Amino acid sequence: MRITTVAPAMILTAVVLAGCAPGVMTSGRTEAPAAPQTQMTTQQVAAATAITRAPAPRPAARATPAQLDTTTPDQRAAAARPAEAAETRLGTTIASLGNPSEGGFWIKTPLVRERGVGRIVDPSTGKSAKVDLIPLDGPASGGSQVSLPALQLLGVSLTDLPTIEVYRS
Repeated sequence: MRITTVAPAMILTAVVLAGCAPGVMTSGRTEAPAAPQTQMTTQQVAAATAITRAPAPRPAARATPAQLDTTTPDQRAAAARPAEAAETRLGTTIASLGNPSEGGFWIKTPLVRERGVGRIVDPSTGKSAKVDLIPLDGPASGGSQVSLPALQLLGVSLTDLPTIEVYRS
């Protein structure tokens, strides 16, 4: 009888520790992100990057959304500004919260095949956020992952699954 109660705990421990092997979480990463593909000038890309990128939160600051959001008030204000140039609508997607420890304004979506700069819009409120567009494997009808600061800028609850529109700048 004792063997049957200890065995599940040992199996669970082995499974959890197997996920801790070096390289498990980084095996799919590339060394450096590819340069964004866009119709914008070099200066426009540099300006957009200054808005959408932010450092990862400190490891000790992993308790609240406010502690995880490392964007500055200036970045949030710039990301919330309306589009300054023509944008191409890529489609709609169901959005969920992405990895909250990744800083900045971004969306990982199957609607793009290469990195770029764009905007996401919540059609129910009209609020938008300038974001980095990052490819995500899967069918175009699949869902997308959105950064914590971008969802907050849209005014979306972090537990909701809103339908958002995605545009490329």
